[in-house]
Amino acid sequence: MNDPRDIIIRPLVSEKSTDMMEEGKYTFVVSRKANKIEIKRALEEIFEVKVKSVNTANFKGKTKRLGRFPQGKQPSWKKAVITLAEGSKPIELFESR
Repeated sequence: MNDPRDIIIRPLVSEKSTDMMEEGKYTFVVSRKANKIEIKRALEEIFEVKVKSVNTANFKGKTKRLGRFPQGKQPSWKKAVITLAEGSKPIELFESR
């Protein structure tokens, strides 16, 4: 994984993640193959911020009914909660709303 945009898939916006932004914590959906070091480097390169820590969690895909099909499966995914270092600027992607 050379391109940082292959590691960081999208921001995860929810009520809880919005509240955590006040503490300098941001939540992203990331590649399932990426480790914490790769996630940290990708965020520092894309957003030009200083990352203090990275916490990750893997989520298993749920079985769901999809239309006329009796059963389908949502994909598994990985979440990363990023804590920015003291004095680091906020990520503009979230601040634009």
